[in-house]
Amino acid sequence: MRPFQFLADVRGKASGAELADNARRAEQMGYYALVVPDHLIDQLSPVVTMATVAAATSTLRVAAFVLNNDLRHPAVLAQDLASIDVLSGGRLDVAIGAGWNKPEYDAIGIAFDSTPVRQARLAESVTVLKGLFSGAPFSFAGEHYTITDYSAEPVPVQRPHPPFFIGGGGRRTLTLAAREADIVGLAPRIQPHGKLDAASLTWKATREKIDWVREAAGERFASLVFNIYPSAWPVTVTDDLRGEARRVVDALRERTGMELTEDEVIESPHLFIGSIDRLVEKFLHMREELGITSILLGDIDELAPVLERLAGS
Repeated sequence: MRPFQFLADVRGKASGAELADNARRAEQMGYYALVVPDHLIDQLSPVVTMATVAAATSTLRVAAFVLNNDLRHPAVLAQDLASIDVLSGGRLDVAIGAGWNKPEYDAIGIAFDSTPVRQARLAESVTVLKGLFSGAPFSFAGEHYTITDYSAEPVPVQRPHPPFFIGGGGRRTLTLAAREADIVGLAPRIQPHGKLDAASLTWKATREKIDWVREAAGERFASLVFNIYPSAWPVTVTDDLRGEARRVVDALRERTGMELTEDEVIESPHLFIGSIDRLVEKFLHMREELGITSILLGDIDELAPVLERLAGS
């Protein structure tokens, strides 16, 4: 059974000194990686933040969570990411997704294409990134990207390329992840109109997603790492588990029009609520039954007692 890999995230803005201090503290606490979102909101640039974190640490891995493919051409992104891998001595994970937050697209005048188009563009981008990471002359002619006899530099330290992290809540993206990723992120499904599919938060839905990955991955399946993260409700440490579950049920009903049961909320791999003892038990159960070993805990300090008990195990 694989050991846990716990991730913490960088939120909002901080000075360089504050970010470096937090990164070193995360490393000392036993986190596997420090990750940063990719949104056009009040936050630091993920590429610059990853480079700063890498420079301040020696073992901590760095990644976005996750890069929006539509915001950067893959050739430009390949140079940025390969540079971080070189500067960090090979501590980069390439976490990338198809993009989902329509208001960001609208704000900067980028067309928010249909889900299949954004997913197809992501698939091409992954092919381009891997080709450019090779260091050899690379050509590609796709529907969305064209690369002609281009040798990208620098070449990443990790060979043949840094690990790829691809996540999603729908079958099409998870099929791509099964075939191309090293780390598969299990995400809630966002419906075409932008509303959360609350049913996709459940244990049953998560198991179904893993089955989709198993079917598409074939012999690769045994080598894949599965990631989960808190979604739809803040991380909540409480001894009133049922009371908190009822609050989640009510909030999801109001937000999505879907009715989950208290047990579905309590069992959900995406809803981190309950006592520290209960969360430790939950994560152990997710690893044993679902094979999930990569877990984003949130802010560095939010679930530090869980990290202390499970890191390295």
